Amino acid sequence: MMIDYTPFWNTLEKSGENWYTLTSKHHMSHSTLHRLKHNKDISTKTLNDLCRILKCNVEDILRYIPSETDQTL
Repeated sequence: MMIDYTPFWNTLEKSGENWYTLTSKHHMSHSTLHRLKHNKDISTKTLNDLCRILKCNVEDILRYIPSETDQTL
């Protein structure tokens, strides 16, 4: 795992927003939230939107975790 979205769920919990408001009020797709839940890739536009909605910084949404199984550069 390289990118971990655990900080997002903690930030979401503290924000007063939830899965329902992100989808209904802010029009985020269920598939985007599913991707976050399963540490899949999301776009930088989505990161920007989440930072604006949650009034937070990128590090409040994700963290980088080095892994021995990362691809060779």
